[in-house]
Amino acid sequence: MGDCSVIGRTTNRRVRQSAIRIFAQEYKGASLVQQGIGEYDPSFVITRLGAKVNRCLVAGVIDRLERRESESGQQFFGQIRDPTGEHYFSVASFQPELHAETEELLARFESGDRFLLAMIGRARWSESDDGGVFTSIRAEDFTVIDQDRYKLWLVEAADATLRRLEAYTSSTEVDLASEGDFSSEVPEDLVEGMTLARGHYSEFDSEVYRVGILRALSLASGRSESIEMEGDIAEEALPVNDGSKEEKGTLEQIGEAEARDVIIGLLNSRNGQLVEYDDIVGACTSAGVSREEAEETIDYMMGSSKEIMEPRFGFFQIAN
Repeated sequence: MGDCSVIGRTTNRRVRQSAIRIFAQEYKGASLVQQGIGEYDPSFVITRLGAKVNRCLVAGVIDRLERRESESGQQFFGQIRDPTGEHYFSVASFQPELHAETEELLARFESGDRFLLAMIGRARWSESDDGGVFTSIRAEDFTVIDQDRYKLWLVEAADATLRRLEAYTSSTEVDLASEGDFSSEVPEDLVEGMTLARGHYSEFDSEVYRVGILRALSLASGRSESIEMEGDIAEEALPVNDGSKEEKGTLEQIGEAEARDVIIGLLNSRNGQLVEYDDIVGACTSAGVSREEAEETIDYMMGSSKEIMEPRFGFFQIAN
């Protein structure tokens, strides 16, 4: 992959934003967007820890990859898993220069290969009718990496996250009324993002990010189980929970609630028009819901809760 902070060659174009190292947990939890005003003004996703993400460098195990056909052409959607969660990415129909390489990755994935992938991409997001924000990444460049390169990325991302976490902790001790007050407590490059984040997000337990940092460093240093390679299969070993039914049930409920919100929002936006099954599943996966969760939620909403109906095979609408 190329350099992560390329400067525009001419003064009439914007400076290309640096690619921020960021874990899935922090990026996926963001709900604040700063839209660019001018033609060349960048837009940003702003996280709870104050990261202003226009472009990012992520890495992890490939968890999902699929090709879809649309009216605009062929596109791809996938997921990359790091120790804190999953990044959702896409390769658009207007990026034909990436399609051949993506097809190669798809062939490997469909053969059962689970490999480590590093990706530079641009921040993307979508909003539901109730104002929820779902983040994703539009790929710009990617490459398959080995364990050593992945461990290096884990350390880099952990360092960047810890820097933001410490800045956030320092900022909570300062009055938000004046941005200038942050200058002595927060690194200059984080001041704007931190100010916007503190003005948008309610208080939260920042220790959850420290747990993610510790997981990443433990994996990188070998203190926890390392990434096991069996033949062509790479599996990232994450810290295992106790497997209690209560915890599993809670996670399943969260997934179903997110999928339901996406489905209800999509069907309501069509004003009674029928929506095709694949479009519903696609909206869910773009919002960060797995295909399996989306399909199970559709079945549940048709059967048990009777919130949606299928007046024509493969086409759905809100139940009367």
